[in-house]
Amino acid sequence: MPTIKIFSGGAMRPLMMQALPLFERTNGATAEIEFRLTSTLKKAIEDGAAFDVAVLPRSELDDLVERGAIAPASTADMARSAVGLAVRAGAPKPDIGSVAALRRALLQARSFAYSDGPSGAYTAALLGKLGIAAQMRPKTKLTSEPVAELVARGEAEIGIQQIVAIAPIKGAQLAGALPAELQNIIVYAAGLASRARNAASARDFITFMATDEAKRLIRACGLEPG
Repeated sequence: MPTIKIFSGGAMRPLMMQALPLFERTNGATAEIEFRLTSTLKKAIEDGAAFDVAVLPRSELDDLVERGAIAPASTADMARSAVGLAVRAGAPKPDIGSVAALRRALLQARSFAYSDGPSGAYTAALLGKLGIAAQMRPKTKLTSEPVAELVARGEAEIGIQQIVAIAPIKGAQLAGALPAELQNIIVYAAGLASRARNAASARDFITFMATDEAKRLIRACGLEPG
């Protein structure tokens, strides 16, 4: 039975952990998956790490295509991820339905967290756009773990991250998606390694993630199919 090696950004963990058993049952292959920060995975691929499929934000995947690490004709958009605000389970959900309301909620929070993953650069820019970067800096925590984990433990009152990374964390809840005017949709795509060891099964996985069954899982994880 062929085995494929998948590199995936950490935000896709809830989806991948549900999708892979279905893929294995329907395609007669097994899958090994490694979750890391997008920046770490991208560097590992650039340094020649062995893998068959990469699941990464589209911009990073396209860059790897240009560098020759991902087969150019193999890529396919898989899921679209929006950004939301997390609060502790049972806590009141602040109003973030408008730009002004979100700005007010951030300023009123006693502590705030965001990720050093793909949504982190966006969040830092967002604070600047709202004109509150200086006010937020003393009460902000930057983390490599899921932001909602800090919120669940009470280490941050609120946090911003992709909704798919907030939804599975026990002890935290989604207050809502950020306003449309400020939203940052991250498109996750899959691509075949240029030197894939099991290219046929790797292509089968990319095809499987576009099936109706996979799309139902994508939506159940707080994402939209690509």
